[in-house]
Amino acid sequence: MADGPKSWFLTPAVHQYLIEHGSPPDPVLQELARETQSVGPLALMQIAPEQGAFLELLTRLVGARRAIEVGTFTGYSSICIARGLAPDGRLLCCDVSEEWTAIARRYWDKAGVADRIELRLAPAADTLRALPETPDVDLAFIDADKPGYPVYYEEILKRLRPGGLILADNVLWMGRVADPSADDPQTQAIRAFNAKVARDARVECVMIPLSDGLTLIRKR
Repeated sequence: MADGPKSWFLTPAVHQYLIEHGSPPDPVLQELARETQSVGPLALMQIAPEQGAFLELLTRLVGARRAIEVGTFTGYSSICIARGLAPDGRLLCCDVSEEWTAIARRYWDKAGVADRIELRLAPAADTLRALPETPDVDLAFIDADKPGYPVYYEEILKRLRPGGLILADNVLWMGRVADPSADDPQTQAIRAFNAKVARDARVECVMIPLSDGLTLIRKR
């Protein structure tokens, strides 16, 4: 189940060892990963298995009851977050694709977490702006279009409780963020977002080399 391209800085052998010595994906997640692989190159949008284990564990450690996900794709990360929620917890998933989230819905049922998840199919910025500006969100995961990250970040931060966490994915962008010759719009967008977070006095943050890079952002 190793996903070498996402963890591009690890050898396949080291990545496989890493997965084997953490909490393994259960049969539902394994089946979902196989089905997602069948869609072709877009399967790279699915998070790596060790990242899923990390999301579930971190959600549980935070004691999250209210969570938001921006970018659901076929549902792997949402299952992991939903499993980590407190018993009365809820996860709001924001996405624009009926096709991919139809797969997610099937696997939410198989994983037994469908009752904890609300899916809104609309531009995530619109969905987030429509939410009350009450600081009661415990955890959010951003894994969507890269130019949209600053907007999602700001809208979620307004609604995040003090001590709450935002997790931003793909912040290393296959290493291109550190390549001076890489100047495509996606790379520039990720660089700009990373710089914004690093200098934001409202939060404390750490970037970790998990999969394609994950920034943990804690609201002060």
